[in-house]
Amino acid sequence: MHITRLALTDFRSYAAAEVRLAPGVTTFTGFNGQGKTNLVEAAAYVATLGSHRVAADAPLVRRGAERAIVRAAVTSDVRDSLVEIEINPHRANRVRLNRVPVPRPREVLGTLRCVLFAPEDLTLVKGDPDQRRRYLDDLLVATAPRYAGTRADYERVVRQRTALLKSARARGGGVPSALGTWDEQLARIGSELIAGRLDLVTAIAPLAAKAYAAVSGDDGTTDMTYRQPYSDQDEPPAGRDRQAEVLLAALAAARQSELDRAVCLVGPHRDELELRIGDLPARGYASHGESWSQALSLRLAAYELLRSGGEDPVLILDDVFAELDAGRRERLAELVGGAEQVLVTAAVGEDVPALLAGQRFSVTGGMVSPAGDQP
Repeated sequence: MHITRLALTDFRSYAAAEVRLAPGVTTFTGFNGQGKTNLVEAAAYVATLGSHRVAADAPLVRRGAERAIVRAAVTSDVRDSLVEIEINPHRANRVRLNRVPVPRPREVLGTLRCVLFAPEDLTLVKGDPDQRRRYLDDLLVATAPRYAGTRADYERVVRQRTALLKSARARGGGVPSALGTWDEQLARIGSELIAGRLDLVTAIAPLAAKAYAAVSGDDGTTDMTYRQPYSDQDEPPAGRDRQAEVLLAALAAARQSELDRAVCLVGPHRDELELRIGDLPARGYASHGESWSQALSLRLAAYELLRSGGEDPVLILDDVFAELDAGRRERLAELVGGAEQVLVTAAVGEDVPALLAGQRFSVTGGMVSPAGDQP
């Protein structure tokens, strides 16, 4: 799978830009603030309908513009596709696939798959649990796009249930009559999301451990465990039905605390993916180099899992090499150099290992041109 053309209109710093891409490695070089990351952010947006840099869509629209448009032509073993996304900050986004409007944007998920490495990935190891939950859910949707609906449904249930709890507290307490119905929905949809996450953790744990050893260059070990802080069990039970029972029991036990605090204290939005290096939790104990190795291993595990489906996802390395020492640079290049398509950004071309030679573009002042040409 690879992108053959990426076109932007009023996206971030670009009034208009178009880049023709080929399989293999493509590197975008230029000083910071020139628009390199904006290009690969747009490519990743086509794959995920989200940004790795911001939570909302509004910053993606160029200042003074009403909307942004991203177009990507994608070639895979199965078909050639054109995805067009109109990003509207104040109303619903619109999406067309092969020039035909789709009723819901998430219906294009899976047309392009990508794995993106970025400096922000360090928060996967050092950051709060929500960063690791997002990693799992994003990968879950990439492997099985139907989970986008599950994820959206669960978020809706949490919003509605939280509103009910807040309303009850404002009225002076008491258990709302509708709370039981929302409990059942949270348990039903939440158990489906948790079951998917558990299957994912089982699949990626050995891949991440292997990648960590390859990236770090030492014999250290790494592991991961899925935790539910509201459950007294060491590990979540297998199966949706049993998981739903655990959620309902935990909701009943947390009833008064939820009413007092007016927040949902139980469910997959509270779960944690615990990462370990050796016998210690990575968060708070890992060195900077160890944290980078583990963050990279999580992305490499995602890449290996997605490519096991028969097609290489597009790999994006956004300003990663500047963050790594020479040894990790070379080892990472060896691991990803054989991918069908790799998009790299770098402020200094010399930071990119020679193994990743290929097509090169210069980015200056929002203008993209073949390296050596003047914009």
